[in-house]
Amino acid sequence: MAFPEGFGWGASTAAYQVEGGWDADGKGPSVWDTFTHQGGERVFQNQTGDVACGSYTLWEEDLKCIKQLGLTHYRFSLSWSRLLPDGTTGFINQKGIDYYNKIIDDLLTNGVIPIVTLYHFDLPQALEDKGGWLSEAIIESFDKYARFCFSTFGDRVKQWITINEPNILAIMAYDLGVFPPGVPHFGTGGYQAAHNLIKAHAKSWHSYDSLFRKEQKGMVSLGIFAGWAEPADTNSVSDQEAAKRAIAFCLDFFAKPIFIDGDYPEVVKSQIAFMSKKQGYPSSRLPKFTEEEKRMIKGTADFFAVQYYTSRLVKYQENKKEEVGFLQDVELQVFPDPSWKRLDWVYVVPWGIRKLLKYIKDTYNNPVIYITENGFPQGDPASLDDTQRWEYFRQTFQELFKAIQLDKINLKLYCAWSLLDNFEWTQGYSSRFGLFHVDFEDPARPRVPYTSAKEYAKIIRNNGLKESL
Repeated sequence: MAFPEGFGWGASTAAYQVEGGWDADGKGPSVWDTFTHQGGERVFQNQTGDVACGSYTLWEEDLKCIKQLGLTHYRFSLSWSRLLPDGTTGFINQKGIDYYNKIIDDLLTNGVIPIVTLYHFDLPQALEDKGGWLSEAIIESFDKYARFCFSTFGDRVKQWITINEPNILAIMAYDLGVFPPGVPHFGTGGYQAAHNLIKAHAKSWHSYDSLFRKEQKGMVSLGIFAGWAEPADTNSVSDQEAAKRAIAFCLDFFAKPIFIDGDYPEVVKSQIAFMSKKQGYPSSRLPKFTEEEKRMIKGTADFFAVQYYTSRLVKYQENKKEEVGFLQDVELQVFPDPSWKRLDWVYVVPWGIRKLLKYIKDTYNNPVIYITENGFPQGDPASLDDTQRWEYFRQTFQELFKAIQLDKINLKLYCAWSLLDNFEWTQGYSSRFGLFHVDFEDPARPRVPYTSAKEYAKIIRNNGLKESL
C-alpha cells in the first residue's frame, strides 16, 4: 500500500498547548492564560498551559522527536500574543520573532516543511477585552497580524493556515461559553463569531494574494473540523435530512462561503430563519453577508485543510421547546453506534474519514486536500505500549489509501495530532494524543516515544503500509 510519491507525512501541535512560557520574555496574556488562571473547575483539575510541554525552552527536544519520526512536514501555530503582546503591531516582541525564526530555520535545515497556523484559539486578551470575535473590529486586527506574519516569516513559510477550526471556536467559545471568554450567548454568539471569522480569513487571504504571493509563492487556507454524520436509520428520510444538516452546519457552514460562492448553505439559512421566526425574533439570528462581502469571501483558499477525529449516527429530533442555541437549531440527536470502540471522546470510525473525503471531493470540485489533524487518545496513560491505538491509526491509513486509489481523492498530506502529549483545552492533561509521551510531573518534561511513534516512523519510511489492499 504505497502512497503516491511525494505524499506528506506530518504531525501537528499548537502554541498554547505545548509552549508554556506563558509570560516569558515579554509575551502578553492570551484568553487561555486568563481563563485557566480564573480557576472554577472549567478545566480538568484547574490545570493550565503555563508550562505545558515547555516547548518554548525545549524546542530542540521537539526537533529530536520530529527527526526520530522522519516527518516531511511539521504543523505548529504562532502565539499571537507572544509576537504582538497587545494584539497590535504597536509593540512587536522581538524575542517571539526569534523563537519562531529558530523553529522555521531548524525545520528547513533538517528537510522538514513548516505548515504554520496563525491563530489556534489563543486570542490576545487585549483584543478579547475589545469584544473578541463578536466585534467586527477583530477583522482588521487579524488582517494586520496576518500581514505581519507573512512579511516576517513568509520568505521561508510556504504553507499557511489562517484560523484553526473556526467552527469549533465559534460554538465552544461564543455560543456554549465553555472555552474562553467563558460567556455563553446561546443561538447568537456562535453565528456572530463565525461571521467575523470567515471575513477575517478572507481578508487575510486577499492580503497574501495581493501583497505577498507573487514573491513568496505560498499557499493559504484555513483548517476546518469535520466529523462524518451517518443517518441512524438509513430508510428514514428525516434521519437522512438530519445527517445532511449535521454536515451543513459543521463543515459547509465555513467551506461553502470560502470555496463555492461566498454565502452560507441554503439549509443553514432556512433552518435558522425558521427557528428564529418561531421564537419571535424579528429577523434571523444568522447575520447576512452583503453582495460585496460574498464576492470578497468566495474563492479564498488554495487547498482544503480538514481535521477529522470521529463520526456519529444522527437522528432527527424536533426542537419542540423552541430552545435557542446552535445545537437546537440543527434539530438532531447525535450518538455512537454501540459497536464502535471508544477512546475518551473519540469513537473509532476509520471508514468515516473516507466518506468525508469523498463528500469534500464531490461537493468542492475535487480540491487538493490536506488532513491537518487526525488522531486518537492513548487509553492507558501509564503505558508506552499503545498497540490498540496504533491499530486505529493503521485502519485509518488503509481507508486513506482506498480514498486515494479507489475514490481518486486528491489527498496530499496527513498530519497526526499530536507530536506530543499536551494541554488538551478543557480536558487539561487528562487526555493524551501524543505520539510522544510527556511526563508532566517531571520539570524536564522528557519526551518518550509510544509504540505508535515507532510504527508511524516505519509508515513514513515506507511511504505507506507494507500490506496490500
